[in-house]
Amino acid sequence: MRIAFAALLLALAGHAAAQDWPSRPVRVVVPFPPGGGTDTVARPLSAKLSTMLGQQFIIDNRGGAGGTIGANVAAKSPADGYTVLLAPVHLAVAVSAYKTLPYDLEKDLIAVTTVAIFPDVLVAATKVPARDLSELISYAKANEGKVNCGSAGNGTTRHLSCEMFNTLAGIKATHVPYKGTGPATAALLAGEIDYVFEALGSAAGHIRAGKIKAIAVTAAKRSPSFPDIPTTAESGLPALEMSSWYGLWLPAGTPAPIAQRLQATVAKAFEEQDMKDLWFKLGAEPGGSTSEAFRAFQRREIEKWAKVVREARVSME
Repeated sequence: MRIAFAALLLALAGHAAAQDWPSRPVRVVVPFPPGGGTDTVARPLSAKLSTMLGQQFIIDNRGGAGGTIGANVAAKSPADGYTVLLAPVHLAVAVSAYKTLPYDLEKDLIAVTTVAIFPDVLVAATKVPARDLSELISYAKANEGKVNCGSAGNGTTRHLSCEMFNTLAGIKATHVPYKGTGPATAALLAGEIDYVFEALGSAAGHIRAGKIKAIAVTAAKRSPSFPDIPTTAESGLPALEMSSWYGLWLPAGTPAPIAQRLQATVAKAFEEQDMKDLWFKLGAEPGGSTSEAFRAFQRREIEKWAKVVREARVSME
């Protein structure tokens, strides 16, 4: 009886906390530097949540170690609903790419909902004399040891994409890691590296401005937002297929009603036309999935990328 009564008190306290939440600003930990793909979705969504919930959702960029530093900051934060982690697929990769992590993605963080799913795109610097995937592969083979592929950091999906491309295309491009997509994109724009794999959303503006070359999208079908960019399958490398996704997490122990309210608010945000229009412009599929669906998706992604990590023989300290 006492146990049941204690459980009832906890449930009532959780519901009360959710009704009052948020009563002060919420920190949104983004585990990469400003200006990258995660920022592309984090800033407009945070602004929308601020409007809908009446409190500021403030971005806190904590870059480094393939997103794991910021993830650890969030995992170790108080479980009161005032720290939210908004992060990309890289967290699912880190589970197997790193020998040890200071947190457990599935135990120390609550998967709340998806935010966006993008096809990735292979983009090259304007200096690269290639217009499509076939020409890029020929160029890399003709310049073995000179061509490089930039990424958002060691152990990220972008790193693994470079390694997969090397294997599937039979080339030997050098991997150049940066501390996030923003710095890697800046290096690409400056012509310091030859090509990178990016989420279509973070590359969209530069593609439209003609500052970088879109070679192919790594998806099964073309993006409705960029119908002129061919897929890797159309270009002769169907196995080079991957996507970028972003999600929201809360520290484990956060009252379930708060997590439920956050998920419901995000889902409602993507029912509004301005968010639909923005995500379409970015070439993204809107988020807002149930927590149960996101947890199952996260598990599948962890297993998928573990296989890629093994095949690419990537191991991070």
